[in-house]
Amino acid sequence: MKFFDMPDVDGAESLNDFYKRLLDQVPDVIFKLIWKEKNRYVLTFCSESVKHIYEVSVAEMRTKPAEVLNARVLPQYRRPFYAELNRARRLIIPWMYEYEVLLPNKGKRWMKVHANPELQTDGSVVFYGRMSDITPQKEQQLLLKHSEERIKYALEAASEGIWDYDIVNNTIFFSAQSMKIIGKEEKDTVWPLEEWKKRIYKEDLRGHNKATDDYFKNKTPRFEYIYRVKNETTGFRWVMSRGSFVDGVNGKDKTRAIGTIKDITELKEKEIELARTITIIGEQNNRLSNFAHIVSHNLRSHAGNLKMLLDLFKTAEENEREEMLGHLEGISDGLSITIGHLKELVAIQTEVKNVKEDLNLRRYLKNILTILHNEIIKHGVTIEINIPLDVTVNYNPAYLESVLLNFTTNAIKYSSSEREPVINYDFAIEKGKKVLYISDNGLGIDLKKHKNALFGMYKTFHKNKNSRGIGLFITKNQVEAMGGKIEVASEINKGTVFKLYFNEES
Repeated sequence: MKFFDMPDVDGAESLNDFYKRLLDQVPDVIFKLIWKEKNRYVLTFCSESVKHIYEVSVAEMRTKPAEVLNARVLPQYRRPFYAELNRARRLIIPWMYEYEVLLPNKGKRWMKVHANPELQTDGSVVFYGRMSDITPQKEQQLLLKHSEERIKYALEAASEGIWDYDIVNNTIFFSAQSMKIIGKEEKDTVWPLEEWKKRIYKEDLRGHNKATDDYFKNKTPRFEYIYRVKNETTGFRWVMSRGSFVDGVNGKDKTRAIGTIKDITELKEKEIELARTITIIGEQNNRLSNFAHIVSHNLRSHAGNLKMLLDLFKTAEENEREEMLGHLEGISDGLSITIGHLKELVAIQTEVKNVKEDLNLRRYLKNILTILHNEIIKHGVTIEINIPLDVTVNYNPAYLESVLLNFTTNAIKYSSSEREPVINYDFAIEKGKKVLYISDNGLGIDLKKHKNALFGMYKTFHKNKNSRGIGLFITKNQVEAMGGKIEVASEINKGTVFKLYFNEES
């Protein structure tokens, strides 16, 4: 291959020798390839670097290029290698291709060919190019690719996505996994920050803004917040977002923040369920403690009285024993009543709670009013019912009867002698929950004084000889056993309103 035909000047080497020597110093294989006709290629020049790159002599490469290449290029790359060469020749476009070879000494290496074609006047095409050993770069690419894949799969396995906040433009990049969390198409996306904030659950937005502001003001070491974000198909999902600033050019400018977003819905739901369970256990423990206190106090009282009377009975005169037997009978009756109350309480706590039916609320109330007909007439009570005919509640039949009976009996028992007693039954739906209002114009209760003891066992608030302080206690336990709750409002000498909430969930 000759570049110029110039003679030596003053003994200096020719330019051809100079350029050849220069090309031989280049680590890549510099070559000239000519296509003449019928896919016949002739290698007219290659630099000395071929000895190092392909482990073959210049002469062998020039005389048998096809054999050398076929012996070294791995089988899966041979056809594409030549296909790309012919395509470049036909279209007169650069020939570029990466491929693997198997060398006698170095083993597997990655190569890259890059040549520019020139169409000659005789129809032939000349390629001027180079072949480079790109193994180090390829290995780095593969390492980077594997690293990115590991991160990608790790984030997917952990249900985590990546976000990148551009503070200057107030836009935020979300990875495909981030989009998956909110039910969008799984592709990298850039949104205005305000667009993302529109998806945050309203009650969580203030906390999100505060967490962001605290981090920007260096009050916290990094941004971290748990909140709910809208998903296109499943409603709101719980996510944990963490991130921190990326230092600017001078290490001070804060123009970007980057972090992760993780779907923690299942974990959060389990946490909520655990908290609910702990609350239930706490309530059960309180009931158990209350129950143990009642058993200890009341039974010990009865047992002490019995022992005292029996000790006296042993030494008493005959005429005194008959009176003592009367006292013993009274203590025995009281003990039976106490045990009956405790048994009823145990039954409420241990009965299978899924024994529920759809019951017509108005019909059950009518049954209770029929049972109490004589008491209602005796006390001159006016009954007003504002419950639609078709209202049903999912409840245990025995419990519903007991609850309505206790509330109505109390309203009659604690009516005021200063006015005609009136009992109202009203129905409403509040926040999706069915609510029964039972209101009266009776004596009322001093809630400031008795609120904490209102539903306690054996707690009474008026001097009524028939009051035992067990009705409200049992009623509250029955309502809570059905998953509902009771609220009360009352004023002395004006009356009382009980709100009974029904839980329709099974």
